[in-house]
Amino acid sequence: MSEDLHCTEFSLEHPTDRDVPTHISPQHGGRRLPPLVSEQIEIPDDHEAVQSLYLERGWSDGLPIVPPTPQRVEAMLAATNLPPDHVITEIPPNWGAATVEKLSINAVMAGCLPEYLPVLIAAVEAIGHPVFNLYAIQATTHPCAPLIIVNGPIREALGMNSSSGAFGPAWRPNATIGRAMRLVLLNVGGAYPGVGDMSTQGAPSKYSYCVAENEEENPWEPLHVQRGFRPDQSAVTVLAGEPPHNINDHSGRTAEDILTIVAGAISVTGANNAYTGGETLLALGPEHAASISSDGLSKADVVEWLHQRALIPLERYTHETLMERMLRIPDGPIPMIRTLDDLVIIVLGGPGKHSSWIPTFGGNTKSVTKEIVWNGS
Repeated sequence: MSEDLHCTEFSLEHPTDRDVPTHISPQHGGRRLPPLVSEQIEIPDDHEAVQSLYLERGWSDGLPIVPPTPQRVEAMLAATNLPPDHVITEIPPNWGAATVEKLSINAVMAGCLPEYLPVLIAAVEAIGHPVFNLYAIQATTHPCAPLIIVNGPIREALGMNSSSGAFGPAWRPNATIGRAMRLVLLNVGGAYPGVGDMSTQGAPSKYSYCVAENEEENPWEPLHVQRGFRPDQSAVTVLAGEPPHNINDHSGRTAEDILTIVAGAISVTGANNAYTGGETLLALGPEHAASISSDGLSKADVVEWLHQRALIPLERYTHETLMERMLRIPDGPIPMIRTLDDLVIIVLGGPGKHSSWIPTFGGNTKSVTKEIVWNGS
């Protein structure tokens, strides 16, 4: 018979009800960690047995997980000075306590390295801010998911991808930090498809949604600096976004050329923002950003230009939609960018004439930026 594998377990519906002390208290980095309090179970040291158990009990996103043994969880906890029982926030709809220990368990399961934990902690702190409106985002029929945008020196330190294929696979920090966030939303918050998460069709971004801004090819100030942080600080921004919508413009040579295509691409009905306004995200490819900047436009100029020209003609709406959503028939076309605070701009990706637009949950949420506290701070 194979050896037993000790896996740290956590209750999904009542995250603290079944917590019991353990005897583990090793040394890490010159400090002694308190005992883990999450319940522990023993199962056969067999890959298939582990995966089957986590799937059967609803602790997985459907992909294979890394068993969160006490040793792995403690190694993860050593990456922060916060105590394991420190509550970052409570995650709806079950209002589970997102303790540092719970985050560490889910980070292990997602495949994170310990040095990724500070990013996850800051991102979870951000989604807990009231203006983010996490309860609605978790429970809505809309396909939004928290998009994690990382800025500052930690991007390079962790080896995050901000260039070609930044929204895609193959970079461990991007993939596993985003996945860890989803596991926290599932396991601590209880947002399971058809139960706590009522998204009609869901979205691939509900598996993992994490990028780093391409600051090196950004002709303007990066997002975190725009929001009051120093360039040498690291920060994370979360935004309740749909999957990226591609914007293809290979012909534009001037800022006006490119922004005309952008305006057309984002002026659509069907997006929540077409009805309720609110922030959206424009992720400009470096080539588009360079062309726009070379014509002398700042980020603020881009926002102003699109505010005035990204307009949805009234004939694209039905009379019923206008009366239900806006309670009246407007006098003219409806701006997709309702106010000058409603467009977030980052630079992302590698070579090529493509950008992306990310609609959001709409006017009922705002993006939130938090500092990442890490050993390079």
